[in-house]
Amino acid sequence: MRRALVASIVGILVLAGAVAAQRRSEPVAGEVKAVLLAPPQVPPAITRATPAKVLVELETTEQRGTLASGVEYTFWTFGGTVPGPFLRVREGDTVQITLTNQTTAHNAHSIDLHAVTGPGGGAAVTQIMPGETGAFEWKALNPGLYVYHCATPHVPVHIANGMYGLVLVEPAGGLPRVDREYYVMQGEFYTKGRTMTPGLQPFDADKARDERPEYVLFNGRMGALLDDGTLTAKTGETVRLYVGNGGPNLVSSFHVIGEIFDRVYPEAAIGGALRRNVQTTLIPAGGAAIVELKAEVPGRFLLVDHSISRAMDKGALGSLVVSGDARPDIFRSLSAEIARRHGGH
Repeated sequence: MRRALVASIVGILVLAGAVAAQRRSEPVAGEVKAVLLAPPQVPPAITRATPAKVLVELETTEQRGTLASGVEYTFWTFGGTVPGPFLRVREGDTVQITLTNQTTAHNAHSIDLHAVTGPGGGAAVTQIMPGETGAFEWKALNPGLYVYHCATPHVPVHIANGMYGLVLVEPAGGLPRVDREYYVMQGEFYTKGRTMTPGLQPFDADKARDERPEYVLFNGRMGALLDDGTLTAKTGETVRLYVGNGGPNLVSSFHVIGEIFDRVYPEAAIGGALRRNVQTTLIPAGGAAIVELKAEVPGRFLLVDHSISRAMDKGALGSLVVSGDARPDIFRSLSAEIARRHGGH
């Protein structure tokens, strides 16, 4: 009888706990679920006038995908994409991160957000085995654009396999409005086979240690920002690029051929002096930059790492196609035949 009563009480407590947990998982007043978008898309600007509790749910995965035409790789990801989804919060927000490691994974994973003030940027409390979930809260104290990445030993391996992304902490008053925003993140891949060797390519630890990547890519795949993935704008529009560098090793010399950055937030710092009329900006491994340009003439403008062999030979190449009326007062060809031959205007 006593055992039955104890069992009954335990069952009630377990049920009550499950109900409470379910309630806690649902947003309440003052709580919002984060909008998480895959690259190159960016969640909309925050219009809230006051801070909120932002709920972020992420899953780490290990999945086979395309690295380049005819080349496959086993990526380790946040949310199934490289880079992981773009996270946008507001200065003063309390952010709850819930991280789940895919049941079928073969490795432990974690998350370290450079925006976090706390042990390991959160990695100290999210070292989770396959099938486990870890969670923590942090206060968004400092506006800026920050990298997040996996910080489970051996850390360079986890980052080199694609575990990185960006989190924007908007200032309380928001950022100046622009017409278009895009998310671009550079990363390196170290494969056993040389660049463009076909088939499934395994990770090469020796090349990673020696900092000799076979691929240097935007958004995790050769050609991710070309053809169907091309960024677009119209003449007269202002474009803001949130650019990160997952590394794990190389510094990026980010440049848009045929454009000049009207404004650069150096090292993605918000609140300090802007740099103006910048041709190329340096982005350290584990760092970011915010760049803005006005699309004044139509055409195809290439995004590159201006350590130029990386663009021409290893894949750090994308494009921004601007449509609209010609502006001969700004740019016009004086060699019509050559322009036609190369697709110019």
